[in-house]
Amino acid sequence: MYPSRFAYESPKTLKDAIGLLDAAGGDAKILAGGQSLVPMLKLRFAFPEQLVDINNIPGLDYITFDADGTLRIGALVRHEHLEKSVEIQKRQPTIAAAAPLVADPIVRTRGTFVGSVCHADPQGDWAATMIALGGHIVAQGPKGKRNIAMKDFVLGPYANALQFNEIAIEAVIPAPKGVARGGYLKLERRVGDFATASVAVSLDMQGDTVVGAGFALAGVGGKTIDANDAASALIGKKLTEATIAECAALVAAKAEPRTDHRGSSEYKRHIVATFVKRILTANSTQKAA
Repeated sequence: MYPSRFAYESPKTLKDAIGLLDAAGGDAKILAGGQSLVPMLKLRFAFPEQLVDINNIPGLDYITFDADGTLRIGALVRHEHLEKSVEIQKRQPTIAAAAPLVADPIVRTRGTFVGSVCHADPQGDWAATMIALGGHIVAQGPKGKRNIAMKDFVLGPYANALQFNEIAIEAVIPAPKGVARGGYLKLERRVGDFATASVAVSLDMQGDTVVGAGFALAGVGGKTIDANDAASALIGKKLTEATIAECAALVAAKAEPRTDHRGSSEYKRHIVATFVKRILTANSTQKAA
């Protein structure tokens, strides 16, 4: 199918882009990587009156770490930039683990981290990663900037907390409390397929003690699932067989899977528990910093 007719604008500044969104009154969409939006246009699941292409706005393609270790990812950072970043590999293991599992190499070349988060696909990788890491989105609109905690950003399937005249300009990951560890595992039938189940785990370690932890799930519910309550099983403790098993059970209990052609609900919940155990066990065997 072909998309419905739309006007196309390519502003050179954020101010102009926000002005276009504001004037459109909710009938415009932002185009960044386009890997989610363009298929929706072609299938006519989305039919905006106008596309606002932000790719010619300078200064939105950065990956930076503040002095305290806070990570900032600009709106035009592609998936492959994170996949290839040496600093991400060294300092953000959860993101490093997820990056090569996003869709396929073609999508990773064009698609953007922030755009994927905004798409709020229940099976999306980056929203789960952001929730596990306790991140937030910086939105900018006619009245200035505001921070939206990731746990409040995803409202439901393909729905986020942005106002119609706001642009998500940055994703922010807070600095770890200790040594950053964690991981990301995803079960898919083939490369690029929708996930049967995905698990994001973030750990902050001081020696062999867990001082911070985060968990989120994708593919096992109607939206990205915040499972951070399970951190209570680990905080102030070591990663032992008992604490790992307790945490895995708590995370799996948060899943809301449905039986479908990818497997039964029981199978998917078992996968969640297994992935949590694998990630935590791998981190328990790492040399204490």
